Amino acid sequence: MHYISISFTHKNTDISIREKLSLSDESRKKEILRLLSANENIIESMILSTCNRVEVFAYVSKINECVRHILNSISILTLVPYDALELRADIYEDDGAIHHLFAVASSLDSLVIGETQIAGQLKEAFKFAYDNGSCGDNISYAIHFAFKCASKIRAVTTISKNPVSVSSVAVAKAKEIYGNLGGMTAVVVGAGQMSALACKHLITSKVNVIIVNRDINRAKNLASELGELASVAEFSRLKELINRYQLIFSATGANEPIITDEIIESVEFNRYFFDIAVPRDIDLSYSDNISVYAVDDLESIVKSNIMLREEQASTAYAIVGAMTSEFFKWCSSQNSTPAIKALRFKAKNIAELEIEKAIKKGYIKRCDENEARKLVHQVFKAFLHTPTMRLKDKNSDEILGALEYLFDIKIDKTELKEEE
Repeated sequence: MHYISISFTHKNTDISIREKLSLSDESRKKEILRLLSANENIIESMILSTCNRVEVFAYVSKINECVRHILNSISILTLVPYDALELRADIYEDDGAIHHLFAVASSLDSLVIGETQIAGQLKEAFKFAYDNGSCGDNISYAIHFAFKCASKIRAVTTISKNPVSVSSVAVAKAKEIYGNLGGMTAVVVGAGQMSALACKHLITSKVNVIIVNRDINRAKNLASELGELASVAEFSRLKELINRYQLIFSATGANEPIITDEIIESVEFNRYFFDIAVPRDIDLSYSDNISVYAVDDLESIVKSNIMLREEQASTAYAIVGAMTSEFFKWCSSQNSTPAIKALRFKAKNIAELEIEKAIKKGYIKRCDENEARKLVHQVFKAFLHTPTMRLKDKNSDEILGALEYLFDIKIDKTELKEEE
């Protein structure tokens, strides 16, 4: 069995393709998981879809066949040609897949290194896959270790201190343009996590925030959390507001742009639109006094962030490598448990039978039975010590199969699931 990861991120796929690949819609996520589960060689799978990445993480029996099936399933659902997907995808196998998962969970592979959103997004992705029956123990173990790795990195490094998100980078870009933002008003479209982060960073800079969202109650709940600098407006006022104010931040879950040429009016002041959604919320033609910054346009600030955290990232990657090794050792030790039990059970039965034979034939007196049993069991324990240690250190289907054949035992491979 193998772990694999197929990754489309800001590193290998531009935003025009990423927005087509976006699987933020629940029905699309269910459909891709259904398509993946249709292949008998894909034992477990989960999907992580964020503004900067779409990842498929799976536990499979045949790597090449499953990679082809996964890419084909994504192509069918998103209408992105198979060849385009194959050209862009970063594909990781076994220890590479686990190393990549741990790096993602630890925010080392994010557009903004150290941002804290990815942990919650990964948890949600795992829960969705688990609740929909597409992943079980094997991915669960990997996810558990991934969060253990992320926690250790947070404890050992300062990489997540004063965390930077794409939302905060957008606000930082606005500061770069205007200098002091205090007293300005910004329109924030959406009331999800990205929008909430943008609001918090804006309010920290003393900006008045107007939250516009289709679900007005959700907007009101967010505004109540943010305090007196936050207010709410009906979604029907979107056109009025984006033509009145200079700063507009948009991060909705819409599948189509919500700010288009049709609702833009000519004004005499400059406006700056920050589109931090994938798929993009804003689709405007060129205008002299409108500047639009999408996720990928914020990379200059992101690169500065990467340089500042490079040393810490190096330490963090060392932890990822060590945790990857620890994970596979743990898997090996867990997989060996049924084999070790089967060997010991076989040895114990043989010992009991031989002791009884020896007593019947008079080789051992009945009064010495307990002492003889202790001696024989100690011999088998000493004999099995080295095989036990080596099985815990390394095992495979081939080794376990050889044990079954050589010692005429049956290894119960479902036993681990019953114990956990």
